[in-house]
Formats: sequence, C-alpha cells, structure tokens
Amino acid sequence: MTARGFDHVVWTVRDLAAAARFMEQAGFRVTPRARHPWGTENHLVQLDGFFIEILGIGDETMIPEASGNSFSFGAFNRDFVKSREGVSMLVMESRDPAADRADFEQAGLHVYEPFSFGREAKLPDGGIRKVGFDLTFVRNDSDPEHGFFTCLNRYPENFWSAEYQVHPNGATALESVVIVCDEPAEQHIFYAALTGQREMRATSLGITIETPRGRLHLMPPAAFASLYGIEAPQIAPGGSAIAALGLRTRDRAHVAQMLREASLEAIDAPEGLVLPAGDHFGLALVFD
Repeated sequence: MTARGFDHVVWTVRDLAAAARFMEQAGFRVTPRARHPWGTENHLVQLDGFFIEILGIGDETMIPEASGNSFSFGAFNRDFVKSREGVSMLVMESRDPAADRADFEQAGLHVYEPFSFGREAKLPDGGIRKVGFDLTFVRNDSDPEHGFFTCLNRYPENFWSAEYQVHPNGATALESVVIVCDEPAEQHIFYAALTGQREMRATSLGITIETPRGRLHLMPPAAFASLYGIEAPQIAPGGSAIAALGLRTRDRAHVAQMLREASLEAIDAPEGLVLPAGDHFGLALVFD
C-alpha cells in the first residue's frame, strides 16, 4: 500500500469573498478567485506541497447531480454548506490513481468512478497556465458527512507558485489535520487505508497517524478542548468534524502580533496559537 501525504482540504463557506478577506487579515496570501466548470468557485492558500482550498457555490444551475457510481463534487459541497460551514473534504496526494483505487478496493472501501478535469490558473504576474487533476473519490461509511479523495496534479509546474507560498504571517507548511469524533478507534481502519499508513499511535487523547506530509489526529471532544483551549465543534452521535489545521510558522510571536493588529483574537493553547472557528467559517487555525 502506498503512503500518502495530505494534498489539500476543501473548506466550504457561504461567503467566499468574506472568507478570503479573513485569511488575508490573518496574514495569508490568497490566490485570485477561480471557477470550476461545474459551478463552484475557489481561492487557494498555498503552502509547501499542501494547500487550503476555500470553496464557495457560484452558479447552482451548473452543478450536476450525482448518479449511479459517479460522485458530484459540486452537489456534495452545495449540500454540505446548507447545514454548516467548515472543511467538507479531506484530500490526499496521489502518484498513481489506479494504484489508489486498487488499495482502496482491497481495503473493502467504496470507490467511485474516476474523475478528471482541467482549468486555467492565473499567475501572480497575470499570466495564465493550464492545470489538470485526476481524482479518486472514496466513501467513509463511518462518516458520510465528509468527502474524501486522492488528487494527482498533472501539471505541478503550472500549479505551484513560489510567490503565492510567501505569507506575511510566516506560515510555511502543514503540521496537522485534527478530526474530532466520539470513538477514534472506530475510524482507524478507514484512515489507515486513506493514508496508506498502517502504523499509528493510540493514547488516551486519541489516535495519531504520521503521513509523508502532516499528521492526522483523531480525538474525542474532551481531548480537543484540553489541547486547543476552545470548545470542540458540535457533532452528532457517531459523527465527526474536521476541526482544525495545524500550521508551521517561522515566528509565533510575529503571528500573534499580526493577529492582534487585525483585531483577531487568538488563544495561547498547549498545541499552539489558536484562532478559533467561532465566526471564522467553521475551522480553527493553529499556528506553531
């Protein structure tokens, strides 16, 4: 089984422009708005090999419904944001979509039909380049509220920009993805298959899986509150929430100063400087 690092998260919001402004206030450089051919729109925050996709619904009339064994990215996120904002989808890197599919099927997971698409990306200098992706969607029967897939970037040389990866707050890379769930042990089989990592560390605080890019933390609500100094997101019995992203920074004191100057209240917690989800579109950002 192939070990996979985190590629990106899909952070679905109701007001895309407001979410982009918030991230800029928090000291991130945000890419220009782009549009998918199926009616969703996005801004990106690029880090070192990982990015945050801030997603909004643009034109609902363009969104195709899921049918048969096809997965509709647009319809899934349209329905997700009707009930809440936050990270709707977790995405792992791919080197070989066929190998991903074989791994998932061998693990007994439901795999959807392959999906590929391309679009044009705007560069910092105003130039336009083609980007394309091959996606392998997979279902987590223990967590149907979230989407999961692997992503092969066909033109990484066109997609990644050194300029877009320089952020005023000094953020450089992903440290961790934090998922709150009642019973972490019930999720470990799925996440072992998704990440390709069978080894994991279990403690009273939950389960940690090390990937080639970032750690995955599965933890109950009480552990989250203790480590991050904020209330855990509300989850239904047996449900989950992708609650926080841990981000590596060059200077935590500099981040704290930037957030104060932007009138964004952060909490100094055991796991880092935490910008709570609160009114911030359903996702906590943790700087360390």
